[in-house]
Amino acid sequence: PARGGLPATIARRTATGWRLSGRKIYSTGAPILKWYAVWAKTDEVETRVGLFLVPAGLPGTRIEESWDHLGLRASGSHTVVFDDVVFPLDSEIDVRKPDDWKVPDFTQATVHAIFVAAIYDGVARASRDWLVTFLQERVPANLGAPLASLPRVQEVVGGIEARLAVNARLIESFAADFDDGFQLSAIESNIIKLTVTNNAVKAVEDALSLTSNHGLSRTNPLERHYRDVLCGRVHTPQDDSTRLSAGRLALGV
Repeated sequence: PARGGLPATIARRTATGWRLSGRKIYSTGAPILKWYAVWAKTDEVETRVGLFLVPAGLPGTRIEESWDHLGLRASGSHTVVFDDVVFPLDSEIDVRKPDDWKVPDFTQATVHAIFVAAIYDGVARASRDWLVTFLQERVPANLGAPLASLPRVQEVVGGIEARLAVNARLIESFAADFDDGFQLSAIESNIIKLTVTNNAVKAVEDALSLTSNHGLSRTNPLERHYRDVLCGRVHTPQDDSTRLSAGRLALGV
């Protein structure tokens, strides 16, 4: 759907309500949600597509515990299956003709991209905090001093700080301009998401380079942070789509 495809999930209109059938993968928080915002297409003569608000736990609804991901394991993003689930006709959130979705919602796109960027920047900052403590406390026998005293270590940590400083400036300045009503572009917010998430991934990778097996141990938070931060690259909008859109805009094609 993020790339323009119509959903396979179908909402069939009846005299008494909608009847929903389909499978929704990557349903974040599925086990604890009270409501589902379901992206589906209608079976009307002129097909519409959009969001329907569906209460969790209705007859015909079940959760398949399919989420077995490298990162973000705690999100519980299992598959939700709807088998002829009935819900009221007034449960449409935003359902339109497919072509109407081609006009981007700038506010939604901007907020989504910047929030995603901030999430993965937060993961990188948590990694940096753990790393600093580790380097200050780790005293190898052959060194007789904390790892933090080594110039090479200081340089790598400085590189992490540089990436996080750039991230902070990008997120904060863009968000402030948005709040102040400046005219901004959706592609710029996507570029910020791309830059911030890749800076975040590199920052955590640099942290791992200084911690070796310690950072990859399940007993240390850095192992989880690394798994989680990698998800930033595949989190919509994805890098290839952002670069393609930016290139087309620059070239006027």
